[in-house]
Amino acid sequence: MSEILVFSGNANRKLAEEICYHLKIDLGKANTSRFSDGEFNFQILQNVRGADVFLVQPTCPPVDEHVMELLIMLDAFRRSSAERITAVIPYYGYGRKDRKDKPRVPISAKLIANLITAAGANRVLTMDLHAGQIQGFFDIPVDHLFAAPVFIDYFTQNPIPNVVVVSPDTGGAERARAYAKRLNVDLALADKRRSKEKANVVEIMNIVGDVKGRNALIIDDIVDTAGSLTQVAAALKEEGAEQIYACCSHAILSGPAIERINSSPIKELVVTNSIPLDPAHDSPKIKRLSIAKLLADAISSIHEETSVSKLFI
Repeated sequence: MSEILVFSGNANRKLAEEICYHLKIDLGKANTSRFSDGEFNFQILQNVRGADVFLVQPTCPPVDEHVMELLIMLDAFRRSSAERITAVIPYYGYGRKDRKDKPRVPISAKLIANLITAAGANRVLTMDLHAGQIQGFFDIPVDHLFAAPVFIDYFTQNPIPNVVVVSPDTGGAERARAYAKRLNVDLALADKRRSKEKANVVEIMNIVGDVKGRNALIIDDIVDTAGSLTQVAAALKEEGAEQIYACCSHAILSGPAIERINSSPIKELVVTNSIPLDPAHDSPKIKRLSIAKLLADAISSIHEETSVSKLFI
């Protein structure tokens, strides 16, 4: 069996180091500096010929920089004769543009998939894609993990009494239903409509389901500006919900997100470390869980050619 090597770009090196800790290997040696004009200056500093390479690089903010880093690194490993190159992308940037929902717009998620494949990836390992159909945008194998086992374990060890799981929109109903089934609790739904003129602008219409006098757990995949999340929390409060909790796989936390979360009725927001936490975005309301063990187990299964489905919810 070929040697397993794990490398990292600049997007989330700490996560890559945690993955290596669980795999009991050292992080691969590479130069990930930049030229004075900002161009990415990458060089692999060890032999990778014939190796099974896993490249950890979430395409999180600054998204364009990290996407370009990923493509350049993939090209370097392909030209260095690695036997197989797996792009480990815990957070898939540009995933929100997965279809033409209005005239004259791109399908950015498909474009990024084309670029990753063209750059030299043989396989992709990702987690909680914004839309499941993005897997079909690739012509190479995609292993799509879910953060649910990590969250379910946390809420099993820290149970919320009299809880109802809430989906923040109809698109997330299937995800929230899976959590409700595993936690053996009821499900509610927020009827959310987005502005057609402005991104990150939503209006909550109403809550479908019984939340009065109960604690609510909002399940989402991405928290960006936290506008949608905090509006759902406010709507739940108006409907008579008691304490409000939330969990989101990918904590982008851009713009006024922290201010909104801190001033919202949300008691605790549980997120993963798929995206590194900016110290400026710290909040006493935010609890961060590690997905390093989950990714390490997936990497081990891929390397050993065993089933990855055991890691799914």
